[in-house]
Amino acid sequence: MSSTILAAAADTFSAGHIALTGAITGVLALIAAAWRLPRRAWPDTMAIGVLAGVSVFLWRISANMPQLNSDGLPGFSANDWLAPVLTYVFLTLYADLRSLSNQPRFRHIRALAVVASLAVNVITI
Repeated sequence: MSSTILAAAADTFSAGHIALTGAITGVLALIAAAWRLPRRAWPDTMAIGVLAGVSVFLWRISANMPQLNSDGLPGFSANDWLAPVLTYVFLTLYADLRSLSNQPRFRHIRALAVVASLAVNVITI
């Protein structure tokens, strides 16, 4: 029985590791937002970075189980594919609730945040 518990623990990640993954995603999204949005939009820039990081953290911490962490496709787990989806949803909800004035730029930022989320999840976890 203890070998089963150890095997399961080996297929999960620590909260610190997951937090680091979320933080890296958030920083990359923040950089993309700072690049694409005007300087006066710093509240939106910060919100985009925070929401991208929080989305990854919440998904990975809640779905941190061996079945979702195992690589079904070499190098890619279900969690790797699903964390960017949650990033997309969080940022889309933010844009819809906030009624951002520059939608084309926001769509570029959202796309970059989703790509960053996928890359960070595949590389760091």
